[in-house]
Amino acid sequence: MKRAWLFMMAVLLVAATGCSQKVARCTAPEDNPAHHYLRGMEALEAGKLELAMEKFDRAVYCDDEFSAAYGGKAMVAALRAKGLSDPRYRDVEARQAREFLERADDQIDNDNDRFEFLLASLRVATALKGQGWLESAEQFYAKALKVPVDEKLLPYYQGKEAASYFMGLAYLEAYTFRKAEDKFRETLDSRKMGKWNAPADQAWKKTSKILRALGGITVGDVGRKIAVKDSVSRGDLTALLVDELKVEQLFAGRIPAKSQLAAMKAEFTPADVLTHPFRDEVLTTMKWKVRGLEPKFDQTTKAYLFKPDDSVTRGEMAFILEDVLIKLTGNEKLATAFFGQDRSPFPDVKATSPYYNAVLNMTSRGIMEGDLSGEFRVAEPVDGAEAILAIRMLQQKINIY
Repeated sequence: MKRAWLFMMAVLLVAATGCSQKVARCTAPEDNPAHHYLRGMEALEAGKLELAMEKFDRAVYCDDEFSAAYGGKAMVAALRAKGLSDPRYRDVEARQAREFLERADDQIDNDNDRFEFLLASLRVATALKGQGWLESAEQFYAKALKVPVDEKLLPYYQGKEAASYFMGLAYLEAYTFRKAEDKFRETLDSRKMGKWNAPADQAWKKTSKILRALGGITVGDVGRKIAVKDSVSRGDLTALLVDELKVEQLFAGRIPAKSQLAAMKAEFTPADVLTHPFRDEVLTTMKWKVRGLEPKFDQTTKAYLFKPDDSVTRGEMAFILEDVLIKLTGNEKLATAFFGQDRSPFPDVKATSPYYNAVLNMTSRGIMEGDLSGEFRVAEPVDGAEAILAIRMLQQKINIY
């Protein structure tokens, strides 16, 4: 009986010990939470949100107390919400993002966890916006700087300068360009060969170009929102021409008869701009028949559509601005000023190109610029800062004529 009793006690002790220990779910060398978290963050930065969530889910499966993985899930949910137009679906994702952040906060185990949580909170606030979001982002940033992290144990962020970089992106999202530029410069000054140097340098150059474009002119909310875009759409460009350049007033000033001006209107309203936010601007450019911004025949619908979301290339931008300049100056000779030339100053714009005359009209007047490589980048999308800078320079040229 004594032996049986001792055996039963031993079994119970082993069982109790086994229950108190956490059983590892993932045992393969690369099937571990840290590895999945790192891959998830890389996917997140690449815009692959589904892959990122898959990796963060696996990290949490391997270790359901892994704080950083919950922060990653929060960022994915926030970016999903940012991309949704339906407020109901957006609210669902936003609520999930906040819940994941709460779970990340609950699982914080050390200073590095705290730093990663604060950066996740900053990035979620930037994605979701909402009332007081910038102030919240600034608070997360200030707290992150005070955390005494061990940078060797920051597998993804690698350094505290990451906080300055993401705060710079927040300021850029808030159209606070001077502060954004300062934060990107801080990132560059923090470490000469750090992980965030390259993206911070690119963001700093972009912000500097925006500030240059906005200098000397008053740009409204539409202009500031377009300024941060990497590519300007046809709808965006109509907004810049009508709201910032004021082409309606400028063109109207060259029509002497009021009755003729009153009779002018767009021939029709394309179906794809009926509910577009820049519907009026599109119809205004159509009314004045701005070359390069005409409706296009769509083979699928067998109808003429404006295609307001199509990106504008630099060649198309030159073509459009050339027509605006011709209409405002009344100088029809500009349309053929460079015809007959054999040699082009730009290797990517042949003298036979339909954009050749427009490109030379714009570059010879300093309205648009070529690239440092010597190319014009005729087929590349024009970004927001380039578009606004060209509008600004065109305004100056109009005052000359």
